[in-house]
Amino acid sequence: MQRTTVLLASMLLAAGAAQARDASVAVPLDAVRMVAFDRPIATLYIGNPVIADVTMIDKRHAFVQGKAYGATNIVALDASGDEISNRQVIVFGSGSAVVTLQRGAAQTTYSCAASRCEPSPQPGDGKDPFDENMDQIQKHQSLVSKVASGQQQ
Repeated sequence: MQRTTVLLASMLLAAGAAQARDASVAVPLDAVRMVAFDRPIATLYIGNPVIADVTMIDKRHAFVQGKAYGATNIVALDASGDEISNRQVIVFGSGSAVVTLQRGAAQTTYSCAASRCEPSPQPGDGKDPFDENMDQIQKHQSLVSKVASGQQQ
């Protein structure tokens, strides 16, 4: 009886360690989290690359970036093709310092810091405000890149 109890306890501890190793990864939209693996990884797959992206840092670490709201998974394989990890990835909105303005059916999202709020295009925003803000952001990034590379406008 005691031997069975010890065996059962060992199995439960091993199962708990495996669950802790494969715990889900929660990532805010447009943010990155680092994921560590117990053994070296040879191949890493993301279930839905529209929701999240994954980039290997080294053989035991990867960055997971939230790209759209939702859930997917990442599967890590070793050099033999054996599964090392299968983790759920959940991408959520940050919720902090964000204001959503509703105008009828249309919404516009703002990110706020101190006493100022700036438009922050998010999935679900109305098409016109989203496109307008994204156009301004892209123009700003293009100008900054030109200035940084010495190609002033």
